[in-house]
Amino acid sequence: TGESVPVDVNVGDTIEAGLVLAQGPVRCEVLAVGNETRLSGLIDAVHTFREVPPRLHSGIEKFTAIWVPLVLFGAFAVWYFAFPTDWKIILLLWVVSCPCALLLATPVPHAAALSNAAQRGAVVRGGDALERMAHVNHILLDKTGTLTSGKPKFGELVMAKGRRKQSALQVMMGLESRSNHPYAVTVVEHCVSEGIKPASIKELSDIEAGVSGMHGAAEVAFIRPDKADAMGFSVEQRLIDAFEAAKTQGHGASLLVKDKVAVAMVTFIHDDTRDGSTELISAMKERNINIEILSGDHQQAVSEFARSVGLPESAAHGGLSPEEKVAWVQARSSSHVTMMVGDGFNDAAALAVSDVGVAIGTGEAVNLEAADVLIPGDDPRMLTEMIDLARQAQRTLMQNLFFSVFITVTLVFAVVQQWYDQLWVGVLVHELSVIIVILNGARLAQNGQSFKLLKETLVSMVADTRVAFSSFRSRYIPMRS
Repeated sequence: TGESVPVDVNVGDTIEAGLVLAQGPVRCEVLAVGNETRLSGLIDAVHTFREVPPRLHSGIEKFTAIWVPLVLFGAFAVWYFAFPTDWKIILLLWVVSCPCALLLATPVPHAAALSNAAQRGAVVRGGDALERMAHVNHILLDKTGTLTSGKPKFGELVMAKGRRKQSALQVMMGLESRSNHPYAVTVVEHCVSEGIKPASIKELSDIEAGVSGMHGAAEVAFIRPDKADAMGFSVEQRLIDAFEAAKTQGHGASLLVKDKVAVAMVTFIHDDTRDGSTELISAMKERNINIEILSGDHQQAVSEFARSVGLPESAAHGGLSPEEKVAWVQARSSSHVTMMVGDGFNDAAALAVSDVGVAIGTGEAVNLEAADVLIPGDDPRMLTEMIDLARQAQRTLMQNLFFSVFITVTLVFAVVQQWYDQLWVGVLVHELSVIIVILNGARLAQNGQSFKLLKETLVSMVADTRVAFSSFRSRYIPMRS
């Protein structure tokens, strides 16, 4: 559920399938299988939430719901009250009121923006998701794996008085190179980067508090500091102080012991903050978007991380189960347009219930189904780019809507005022307005895609016009024998 460090379990505790066993073996009793499992319940929740219609509806849908019947019946009203003897006025009004540019006002900028997003490495599922994303004002972020790597980072090495750093690292590397200790990979990687060679360790074994072995005639161990007293190990005050400081900061620690005497303390930063996480938080603040962190990790670790990236402790919520994340998102969605960002299958239901779900750096099938936006990489700054792109698309869409409505209303007014009565004038102005709308929307595409999009749209328009004309000619124009 998102813990960045191992959690102790005892006899009788309930554990979840899919957890990583740090030390074992353990014997478990299966409580549920198949459709009765918690994972199955989360998948069902994803399907349920995805079937619920979105709260935000497209602006163009709202407008056309009013515009189309207004045009159809308005033309009859104008004819009946203003020009009762001229049936041509109905046909003329229908032609000039046809929302050609209006119908392209939304799909063109959406298509261009989706193409732009794809070139940046993100996949946005349709224009509806893009439009909802433009209105997001509250983001809920998973921590482990989204803003952090989920892997511990080597912190500080504190030596006991009179002990040598190099020899301590050699023993640590010897103990951890063949261990499944939670910090083993981190220790080995650090030692390799320092050019340290592992000491020869014999009789290596896992113990309750860590790992132990024999280095020559000396018994050595790499253990949890809080187990030192119970195991009868002697720890000097400077190492105890280092351990207490690490706990205060939400960091982990391990103690190197030789012949029951502590010789060194290593602190570990539980979660290595991903590059770009701090920049993401700052960028969202600049855009007046509220941010909260929802995590299954311990509250202390989540609070410490929030402070490190510039968020208040009140925005950090730890110890949450997947179901509690869903409830939290639902509560925020009642008063905000929400975006949920996560990477694990435990975030899938929360992604589905939010207005915009973003799966980042994930290959989980259930997440891919739940999300509206897929970001395969691990750079959280991509979120800022996607929100900016969505807002730019929304501005372009509104420009197109205003322009197309203005042109249509102007033409209708001109017909009613009898400034012209030729169909070709209205058709010409309409087609020019269509080209302008396409060009304006296509600006959102990148790397030469604007011209390609314009070309494809115009080709499609010409093809549809030919089909319509052929159909009209075959039906209403008699063929010569």
